[in-house]
Amino acid sequence: MADERIIVSISFLPPIGYIAALMKAGEVVIELDETYPKQTCRNRADIYGPNGKQTLIVPVSKLRGNHTRTRDIRISYALPWYKIHRRSIEAAYRNSPFFLYYQDYFLPFFEKKYEFLVDFDSEILETLFRVLQISKEIRFTESYLKQPEGLLDLRQDLTAKHATAICPPYTQTFAEKHGFIPNLSIIDLLFNVGPETLDYLKSIPGLIH
Repeated sequence: MADERIIVSISFLPPIGYIAALMKAGEVVIELDETYPKQTCRNRADIYGPNGKQTLIVPVSKLRGNHTRTRDIRISYALPWYKIHRRSIEAAYRNSPFFLYYQDYFLPFFEKKYEFLVDFDSEILETLFRVLQISKEIRFTESYLKQPEGLLDLRQDLTAKHATAICPPYTQTFAEKHGFIPNLSIIDLLFNVGPETLDYLKSIPGLIH
């Protein structure tokens, strides 16, 4: 996929397979003009909590109901989900080897309020690329591309809740209790393996969909 041009959807605290695909692609296009689908990584992230896999969900509002474009999806702050997310991440990773090193990159996202989901997700992605020292050309759609020409379409493969990357086992904080859980949020990998994250991403051979 090294020279492949791909199109993907936005993702909240993206899964490992998502970041691996973006890193290996030659160019990345992020879809903003699709009709927003439910129950995907666009506003969901899986972490490894004390009781096993835990899903963090960013509540959203749709001004145009089921016809709302992704770029117009707003984040709802009716409930203090951001405080719950922060506490959940701390409970999951405070004992991991590299949490103290990386926490200041990510915990501030749960202190600042964003109006649009796409801005929230995009800033997280920019931070991940900066932390991982990934230099990648990324552009955003200006209209919906139903059948994108010259682009490998990974909009569903990387964000559907059933998508699974081929992730080799690595040390996870609660693995002795619940076993290895693959393709969690990239922060699970960062907090557990730290500087080895980039080499790990390079080792992922592909995706199962």
